[in-house]
Amino acid sequence: MRSILALCIIVAMAAASAWSAESYRVGSLEITAPWTRATPKGATIAGGYAQIRNSGTVADRLVGGSLDAAERFELHSMATDQGVMRMREIKQGLEIKPGGSVELKPGAYHAMFIGLKRPLVPGERIKGTLVFEQAGRVDIEFAVQAIGSQSGSHGHSGAHR
Repeated sequence: MRSILALCIIVAMAAASAWSAESYRVGSLEITAPWTRATPKGATIAGGYAQIRNSGTVADRLVGGSLDAAERFELHSMATDQGVMRMREIKQGLEIKPGGSVELKPGAYHAMFIGLKRPLVPGERIKGTLVFEQAGRVDIEFAVQAIGSQSGSHGHSGAHR
């Protein structure tokens, strides 16, 4: 019985360690579970996704970033306009209100990685940065999920903490 309990503790500690590796802080902002999708050979663009929470009392704004595997980083929105999905660059950045959060996800707000230097492979982690107007820069890693993934949850459910 003790060995089973010890094994459960070790597994829980390893899961907690992997879980916390997906969360980054800068100022009053927490960036959780940054991810992207794998790309086929020859692809030149990919999307970047994450949850950003602002626990502070002042609004901040995501104004840019980078991905080691791409030449350029842009922020985009997607919305349906008269039955047609349209993507537009958000040149003024994306506001994160005090006490609020913003989710970068497929079909909505997202980062756009342009000029990919190589294919993105499932299971790898790619270094990048996010740049905020108030909090500054934060180095992060984007976990690469399968091509058709709709979330970066790695099979987990519930809040990331």
